[in-house]
Amino acid sequence: MKVREFMITNVIKAHPKDSIREVMTMFVEKKVGGLPICETDGTLVGMVSDGDILRSIKPIEQRVYDFVFYMEYLGEENLQSRLKDLTEKEIIKIAKTKGLITVSPDDEIEHAVTLLSKHHFKKLPVVNQNNRVVGVISRGDVIRKIQKSILNEL
Repeated sequence: MKVREFMITNVIKAHPKDSIREVMTMFVEKKVGGLPICETDGTLVGMVSDGDILRSIKPIEQRVYDFVFYMEYLGEENLQSRLKDLTEKEIIKIAKTKGLITVSPDDEIEHAVTLLSKHHFKKLPVVNQNNRVVGVISRGDVIRKIQKSILNEL
């Protein structure tokens, strides 16, 4: 079986200049936990997950660094003030942009399953030969398809 048989083609995408606030709104309204970040022409430039957003808004604890007589003090910052500072930041600033792992519509589903499980990804972007997003495949998509095929065999 090919990835094209499992992938979702109606892809919810973010643009690199979208704010963290806008992407969080997409997550909530579309009930997704991650999405590809694409240029206007659909070229993949990054991936962002709900975990990336949580890590970026995590409150900062008070820290003192001593680099042999050079000291730096970072004050404590609570969640509310951290949110205020970060929500207008461009999503590309916190997204994964290097070493993106993708699959092709013509890849075997076994390859996608291997990548999803090996890297603990929730979603993989499906790209064409021009690195344009043509779909996404998620763990849930694979599980639903497998479950449906098992029921059909009974």
